[in-house]
Amino acid sequence: MERLTTSKVAKQAGVNLETIRYYENEGVLPKPPRTNSGYRIFSDDSIKQLRFIKHAQELGFSLKEIKELLSLRIKPGSSCADVRRKAETKIVDVDENIERLQAIRAALVQLTNTCSGRGPINTCTILQALNDRVTS
Repeated sequence: MERLTTSKVAKQAGVNLETIRYYENEGVLPKPPRTNSGYRIFSDDSIKQLRFIKHAQELGFSLKEIKELLSLRIKPGSSCADVRRKAETKIVDVDENIERLQAIRAALVQLTNTCSGRGPINTCTILQALNDRVTS
């Protein structure tokens, strides 16, 4: 097992140093042992875990959800079904976000269609609609 410094782990995992510190502080990545001089020494498993975290984030999982997924890996009695439920819950979240973004898009298209893109700023229908929405 190779003993890796923070910078080597960051480079191999494709994250920056601050990300590693942040994950440690959030409890997603265990704090590694330190040398007598205070340097943190990581194992190859840390790289695998950072890559796991990064990939899970790319799929939309929050750090809290990632922490739960990681804990399932070591929790006695956990099964693939537990992980599947987490993924299915994430799918529902993604679907809700898609619906919300589609509604935002439709509203923006409607606003944009009211604007000719010409004239002085004080006649801009988009700004007027945003102003009316805020004050009503």
